[in-house]
Amino acid sequence: MRTLTHRTFGEPEDVLEVTERPTPEPGPGQVRLRVVLSPIHNHDLWTIRGTYGFKPELPAASGTEALGVIDALGEGVENLTVGQRVATGGTFGAWSEFIVADAAGLIPVPESLEDESAAQLVSMPFSTISLLQFLGAEKGDWIVQNAANGAVGRMLAQLGAARGINVIGLVRRTAGVDELREQGIENVVATDQDDWREQVARLTDGAHVAFGVDSVGGSSAGDVLSLLGEGGTLVAFGAMNSPVMEIRSGDVIFKQATVKGFWGSKVIQTMDAATRGALFGELIQRVTEGTLTLPVAGVFDAADAADAVRASNTAGRVGKVLFKF
Repeated sequence: MRTLTHRTFGEPEDVLEVTERPTPEPGPGQVRLRVVLSPIHNHDLWTIRGTYGFKPELPAASGTEALGVIDALGEGVENLTVGQRVATGGTFGAWSEFIVADAAGLIPVPESLEDESAAQLVSMPFSTISLLQFLGAEKGDWIVQNAANGAVGRMLAQLGAARGINVIGLVRRTAGVDELREQGIENVVATDQDDWREQVARLTDGAHVAFGVDSVGGSSAGDVLSLLGEGGTLVAFGAMNSPVMEIRSGDVIFKQATVKGFWGSKVIQTMDAATRGALFGELIQRVTEGTLTLPVAGVFDAADAADAVRASNTAGRVGKVLFKF
């Protein structure tokens, strides 16, 4: 079978290559999936560079999320059937024609959900809705986030709106405001404008901002923290621009702020089955009804991995880049 691997750590467009590997056999409690589509996530690219929290042994497979069709059942698997469409967001090596996955972690995909949406249902959307759960944000609360035009930023705004939670998004370019408004997302402020703080204040109209989400790092983390009200919580979700958060001691002290990290894979592991099922049910409902959109920027064959990575890294990209096998 064809699979994308890398023999060294480095820039993904330079080190990824298509190799032939034996088709795997499912063990007890496992199924084999024929991969239909698999998205490129930032954490996949960081892993290939060797800069993520998980560092695989070389030569290494790559990719973590996929939509697949069950091709074979391992011993003891009873609630799934051959030919069934399922999604997985925690199977390392997903950029391959076939993968083996634990049956217990698979999400059955209803026929009403298109392949391109189902292929990206788990990692980013589920991390986003889990983040809302993690924050404990309720109807009427205010959240401010940076990287608002990223995948998680868009989804947090959409899921927040669907739940009655107010989300203010910060973007670095004025053009990003119009891009998000075209997608129906309001309450967006560009930090390249001199009066951006005043714009945020007008949007909140004196309301208490309880939560901040930093996906950028550097001084942008401090900008988010500075907008929080007393007792606010700043959550580190990512570090797109810098691995160091630059936050002011005075903001932490005088706001009596809490700063903590969110790593989706760890949070999901400790989530009880009932909550997990309810959140996935909500996601599927939101996507089906159109209140949560999962656009696609392009679909590439695995043989064109370098082009796919470059497309994924394109500034201003809207939607995920997907591999097909």
